[in-house]
Amino acid sequence: MIPLVVDLETAWRGGQNQALLLLKGMYEHGHAAELITTKGSSLGHRAGQNGICVHYVSRKMKRWAAARKIREVMRDGRIELVHANEAHAVTAAWLAGSHRRAPLVISRRVGYPLGKNWISRAKYAAAARIVANSKWVAEQAANSGAQREKLTVVYEGTEIPAKFTPEKRRAARARWKVAENEPLLGCVGVLLPDKGQEWLIRSLAELRKEFPGAKLLLAGDGVCRAQLEALAKKLGVSNAVIFAGFVKDVENVCAALDVFLLPSFFEALNNSLMAAMAYEIPSIAFNLGALGEIIENGKSGLLVSGPNVTEICAAVRAVLVNRALAKELGEAGRRRVEENFTAARMVDGMIRVYEEALGIERGS
Repeated sequence: MIPLVVDLETAWRGGQNQALLLLKGMYEHGHAAELITTKGSSLGHRAGQNGICVHYVSRKMKRWAAARKIREVMRDGRIELVHANEAHAVTAAWLAGSHRRAPLVISRRVGYPLGKNWISRAKYAAAARIVANSKWVAEQAANSGAQREKLTVVYEGTEIPAKFTPEKRRAARARWKVAENEPLLGCVGVLLPDKGQEWLIRSLAELRKEFPGAKLLLAGDGVCRAQLEALAKKLGVSNAVIFAGFVKDVENVCAALDVFLLPSFFEALNNSLMAAMAYEIPSIAFNLGALGEIIENGKSGLLVSGPNVTEICAAVRAVLVNRALAKELGEAGRRRVEENFTAARMVDGMIRVYEEALGIERGS
C-alpha cells in the first residue's frame, strides 16, 4: 500500500505531529508512504529526517502548486490513495482531481460546521472516507452535511514516554526557576482567544490567596500574548506567570508541573492533554468539545464546566491538597492514554480506513 499524505501547513501543531506519527507507522508496517508539503515546513523537515519520501511545493499559491504536484506524483500509478491531512490539502487534492484516480481520505480535526457553498460540499462529497479525530467532531460534520456512511472516528495518538525521574523533575523546575515547594500549574497551547488561557491567569490570582507560592507556566505563543501579559499585570500576578513562548521539548514543561490545565472552549481533541496524562500529570480540562472523550471525570482527570474561576480553583485545590488523589489521577490518566490514545492505535486505525477505502480485506 502506498498512500500519499498531503499537508501544507508550515507550523508544527497537533495535526502535523499526527501526520509524522502516521508516516513513521506506515513504514514500520511495511508500507512506503509519501508526503507532499510546503518548502520549509516543520513536518517536511522532520519527515525527511525519518527517511520519509518528501515532495516539496512552493508556499506561494500553495494549493495550486500542491495540486500540480499531486497530479505529477500520481502520474506513474504507484500512489494507491491520497490522504488530505488539513484544509489546504483538501482543496489541493480536490483541485488535482485525485479522487478520480484513487480513493481520497480526508482528516477532519475541527468542530466547525462544513462550509455551505458548493465547493465545500463538492470537496467532501469526493472523499471515500472522512476521518474525524473524535465522536464530537464526527457529529458536528454529520450535522452540517457530511455523509454519515463515510465518517469514521480514529482517535489521535501519542507515544507513551518513560516516567519522569526525580532528577528530571528537579532539572525541569530549575529551567523555569520554580522552587520545589512552589505549586506549578501549566498549559501547552497556542495563545488564542478560544484556548482560554486568560481563565488560568484569573484562577491563579485567586489561588495565590491560599497558595502564595503558586505559579503558572504557559508554553506557546500567539496573538493573545500581549493581552494575557497585561491581564497578569492587572491582577498582580506578573511575577507568577511564566510566558515560555513556543517550547520544542514539551517534556521539559510536563516534567516540571504539579497540575496540567486545558481551558479550551472548542477543542476537537488535544495532543498536549494526552501527552500530559501519559506523563502522569494530574490533568484538568473544560468539559467542552471532545475533551470529555479523553478525561473520565474523577477517574483519569477532572472536568470543569467551563470558564468558571470558582470551579477551576476548586479542582486545582483538590489536587494540590490531596497528594493521594493527585497520584491516583496521574496513574489513571496514563492508563487511559495507554488503552485508548496511543500512536500505535492511531496508525492501526488509519491503516484500517485505508484498507476499507481500497476494498482490501484485513488479512488478505
